[in-house]
Amino acid sequence: MMPFRVRFLLLSIISLTACSVQRTIQKQADHAIFKEADLKSAHIGISIFDPEKNQYLYNYQADKLFLPASNTKLFTCYAAMKYLGDSIKGLRYYTDPSSGVTWVRPTGDPTLLHPDFVRQPVMEFLRSDTSRVYARIDLPFQTTQWGSGWSWNDYQQNYMAERSAFPVYGNLIWIRYKDSSIQWHPSTIKAADGSKADYTEDLNRRSNMYSFRRAQHVNTLIYTTSTSPFRQQQIPFVTSDTFSAKVLQSEIKGLKWTNSYASQFKSIPAPSKEAIRILHSQPTDSVLRPMMYQSDNFFAEQMLLMVSDEILGVINDRKVIDTLLKMNFSELVQKPNWVDGSGLSRYNLFTPMHFISLLQKMNEEFSWERITTILPTGGTGTLNNFYKPLQYKIFAKTGTLSGQVALSGYLITKKNRKLIFSVLVNNHQTSAVTVRRAVEAFLMNLHAIY
Repeated sequence: MMPFRVRFLLLSIISLTACSVQRTIQKQADHAIFKEADLKSAHIGISIFDPEKNQYLYNYQADKLFLPASNTKLFTCYAAMKYLGDSIKGLRYYTDPSSGVTWVRPTGDPTLLHPDFVRQPVMEFLRSDTSRVYARIDLPFQTTQWGSGWSWNDYQQNYMAERSAFPVYGNLIWIRYKDSSIQWHPSTIKAADGSKADYTEDLNRRSNMYSFRRAQHVNTLIYTTSTSPFRQQQIPFVTSDTFSAKVLQSEIKGLKWTNSYASQFKSIPAPSKEAIRILHSQPTDSVLRPMMYQSDNFFAEQMLLMVSDEILGVINDRKVIDTLLKMNFSELVQKPNWVDGSGLSRYNLFTPMHFISLLQKMNEEFSWERITTILPTGGTGTLNNFYKPLQYKIFAKTGTLSGQVALSGYLITKKNRKLIFSVLVNNHQTSAVTVRRAVEAFLMNLHAIY
């Protein structure tokens, strides 16, 4: 047995080392962040964790609640990685042998007709036999098109596309000037001249001197002449399953589609679970990567809703969040106020320690290769203008709302140690770039010294 004096000496050395590390990190935080004049009135939380030692190296207000903005996507990303498998489900379907009717059930797949995904398995399936009658089975949609706490007057901004059970084109109108004309998809959207009281549709598509907006409650694309040339734009449209079906019919000539239980089909018996087939659309990580690299709110919202469908059989963001917190994050003593999938809501509240716990869970449950493929590194994605010297040494998710900046992820230090970190800055009154540069200086120094 080790003599008491030796054990006491070893424990003292470990304690002194831990204190020394904490003091060193504190000095770096003071120099880079706390003494920054523009951040003196901001609310700041920092947590640094060493997963190999299972030890917190530094905490500053790490148990306080902050508005995390798009750091919320880390929780959504974990849920999707865990529950959606290698490929997301694009469609559930069943063909009744007696009538020949093919029942189809949407899944919330955000990639259907999305321009970023060239291969479209669901469209290929629907085109394969247009002699069939396709009848949609309702997917229980138990939430709203916008998340709780979203800013309603951002309805025209491409970062706030509506959520739906049956999305097409990313629930956006994609407008561009090409081949000397203005074009948009879905082409079923109508255009109207905003300078005329009767909204006559006489858009001169030979010119690109226009600006575009959408009427608030209807799918009318309003254009007015502009003094600057137009190139491209994305504007959310008003979603509905009926509209999505019309878009599919406009894309597939001869598609026979009924959008609800028509009377002549009600007598068809419901299929057994074993008879229902699944059509996969895209690799899960091919959606998660742009979701994290571009901080795509629509992908995040739909992926959380797909997790809800997968584990609950309904689309309900509140129910799935509550279920995930109980099933996967029961160890959290202080529960976060997790509201949506993207972080658009200002009702979201998390602590830096919440993100440490989550990132440690990801580190334990998923391969490092998968994590580092999904999360942006220095000089890429939303880190494009930051951490370029730390490319492949930092993998993290940004978060930005007015007055709020967040960054949480992994840092590989100069001594090749993996650290998990979370820095949340709220209620600042400077530019997001100023805050990011301060956090960057702090983490660059941490990389060098630890």
